[in-house]
Amino acid sequence: MLAAQKQRLTAFFQAAVAPLVAGTELQPNIVLERPRDPSHGDVACNLAMQIAKPLKKNPREVAQALVAALLANPDSKELVESAEIAGPGFINLRLTAASRQEVVRTILQQRGDYGRGFGGTGKKIIVEFVSANPTGPLHVGHGRQGALGDALSSLFQAQGYDVTREFYYNDAGVQIATLATSVQARANGLKPGDAGWPESAYNGDYIQDIANDFLAKKTVAASDGEPVTASGRVEDIESIRRFAVAYLRREQDLDLQAFGVRFDNYFLESSLYGDGKVARTVDALVKAGKTYEQDGALWLRTTDYRDDKDRVMKKSDGTYTYFVPDVAYHTVKWQRGFTQAINVQGSDHHGTIARVRAGLQALNIGIPEGYPDYVLHKMVTVMRNGEEVKISKRAGSYVTLRDLIEWSAGDGGNEAEGDVRDLTRGRDAVRFFLISRKADTEFVFDVDLALAQSDENPVYYVQYAHARICSVLAQWTDGDEADLLQVDLSPLTAPREASLLAKLAEYPEMLQKALEELGPHQVAFYLRDLAGELHSYYNAERVLVDDVALKMARLALMHATRQVLRNGLALIGVSAPMRMERAQVQE
Repeated sequence: MLAAQKQRLTAFFQAAVAPLVAGTELQPNIVLERPRDPSHGDVACNLAMQIAKPLKKNPREVAQALVAALLANPDSKELVESAEIAGPGFINLRLTAASRQEVVRTILQQRGDYGRGFGGTGKKIIVEFVSANPTGPLHVGHGRQGALGDALSSLFQAQGYDVTREFYYNDAGVQIATLATSVQARANGLKPGDAGWPESAYNGDYIQDIANDFLAKKTVAASDGEPVTASGRVEDIESIRRFAVAYLRREQDLDLQAFGVRFDNYFLESSLYGDGKVARTVDALVKAGKTYEQDGALWLRTTDYRDDKDRVMKKSDGTYTYFVPDVAYHTVKWQRGFTQAINVQGSDHHGTIARVRAGLQALNIGIPEGYPDYVLHKMVTVMRNGEEVKISKRAGSYVTLRDLIEWSAGDGGNEAEGDVRDLTRGRDAVRFFLISRKADTEFVFDVDLALAQSDENPVYYVQYAHARICSVLAQWTDGDEADLLQVDLSPLTAPREASLLAKLAEYPEMLQKALEELGPHQVAFYLRDLAGELHSYYNAERVLVDDVALKMARLALMHATRQVLRNGLALIGVSAPMRMERAQVQE
């Protein structure tokens, strides 16, 4: 149901209910939903059950009165075909064929803007995701964050929000010192297992690559950083540290580029210390009376904010615990004007949520409760050749995002197009797969399935639907898209056409729900369903029929379906190919 149609129906119900609640304090909330079972109609409303009890009337009788008033309204006739009462008082409406068909014209007019809204206009939001420590290549968990965070950002942008994508570099602390000593050990000719190899060192082959380039006095730079030139002196641990961080930041940049993910801003944890923001945050909490000293440590009274116990802020050795810079960082986000902040992180960050929010509330600077929002994802298991893959030679202990993209690319099927096509195929598969489940569910990424050219592979299934439509439209040679804007859509009456029209009309509401629930997986679910409707229609009906009126109406339907597939795929960063190898796709 289109937004304009929903507004009209809401107005019809408001007019119908007004006499029933006149003289009372009732202010009914009119909710229109799509019935789970399509056979029940196009629109369902529980208004009768909502007001029956306070009116002390039978819900079905109230429903009958509402239906009678609605159908008596002459303006409703072009939109509502029939109405019936189900169960204890649900009102189910069937829309007229013309109103269901109108979605095609709306899509053809709005094109890439179909489904977009303006509810977020003037509102600033920051989405922080990936935020990997610059101590190694990105792993598949970072990939899931990248897919989720980028899709969420696109969802908010589609509703008019001013969105900033931010990457937070944890470039301070013990892990950076470990990185430096690991590279130094490799530069000294040591390798894992040798006597003198640091016990906590990073063991991947990438450490040797960094050491080699450091000894060669090479220069590297991350996308937002100044170039760093290695001194080449093994004893110069500070030069090693700076070079190794810049080297790995650049490597992560390259991986993210291959993944099709971009960021608007990079924020360094080290800047919070260098600018004194961490110290000022701690001082503010002390002055607010929210801290106390015990056992040589400084504690924050997080139990005042529903945490299960108070938390140490500053340890007895003078170092801060990891959530303290997080409080400082989110204070900066608020001061930068971001009234909503979303963090996409692994589920291992669950424990930090209460602490960060407690710290922000304790500062008493106007930050609302529940700031920031969190989307926590569970782990990804990678399967290849029927076996779980646990180790990447390059990383030493985990599967990297680059591994997953390259494995999912396969051979591309066309050597002439080379690595660009290969990488696109791999990127598409990884991005689609990694948002195709709710973030809080564990996910098994099957590389063999990602390579399959069948309806079992969801990204192939959706992309092939788009390519199928392109193939049909390429065979149409006696007109162009402009001719379809004024086409008579009334011939679209076949059962499969009705199902496809209904699915197209769901797209805007699906986007709004995905945004409200911070659930970009719903876009992937919808695209799979829409592709299913298209394949079923393709197998049941011919588009290029002899009947000109029917042919033109069906061509318009194909154009509209292709547009929505493109719109949805673009939101999740997946390409919409015009041609693909043939496959057996089931209904």
